[in-house]
Amino acid sequence: MKKGKPSGAGAIAKAGNEYRSGDYEAAILTLGQATVDEDEYVDLAYLLGLSYARLGRFDEALLYLEQVVTQSVPDRRVDQCRMTLAYVYAVTGRAKLAEYELKKLLEADKKSPRVFSALGHASWKQGRLDDGIEWYAKALELDPENPTALNGYGYLLACADRDLQKALTCCRKALDADPGNPAYADSIGWTYLRLGMLAEAGRFLGQAAAELDDEEIREHLETYEKAVGSR
Repeated sequence: MKKGKPSGAGAIAKAGNEYRSGDYEAAILTLGQATVDEDEYVDLAYLLGLSYARLGRFDEALLYLEQVVTQSVPDRRVDQCRMTLAYVYAVTGRAKLAEYELKKLLEADKKSPRVFSALGHASWKQGRLDDGIEWYAKALELDPENPTALNGYGYLLACADRDLQKALTCCRKALDADPGNPAYADSIGWTYLRLGMLAEAGRFLGQAAAELDDEEIREHLETYEKAVGSR
């Protein structure tokens, strides 16, 4: 006897377990085979959106995440989807849309180092350096040891050529907390470069470039090489 499609509630529960175990492909497959009622659709869209985001399939993720935030009453899931939307928009170069989702979280009084740090990044990407510094400072008021906020704050201070010793301290603390993070190595290398400490700059920028293929890191390394060549 041929098996029918799994029920909506059963499929959603199964996919939820698969998602939590890190098997995002299986969660998508389970949900794709399910028949759901109208009142179960948001649950399905929530898990599909998160699963596609985890797999880096951002166009599909946006399709479902946007449905959750527009069709649901505000709750923990909507907050999670807004944060994921902000991430997707940020990594796909849509900083203004990322900022929109993050400010919706602030309107819902969802203040956290993560939200403030993401706003700092979004502001910087839109060319608003001072705003970015202020957002990262707010994140550090809530959690002075937060590595993301420390790195972002220090890096933007260096970009602004402002309080470079403080920038170096922040970047060093971030890298100490996560020594294998190439973005953090790039930040401290860039700060050393702004300080004119070329040997230290070269070490960290070279480390970052070796570990991560990133346009901004390459630009920093080129700036370093020009500085060395001009001596």
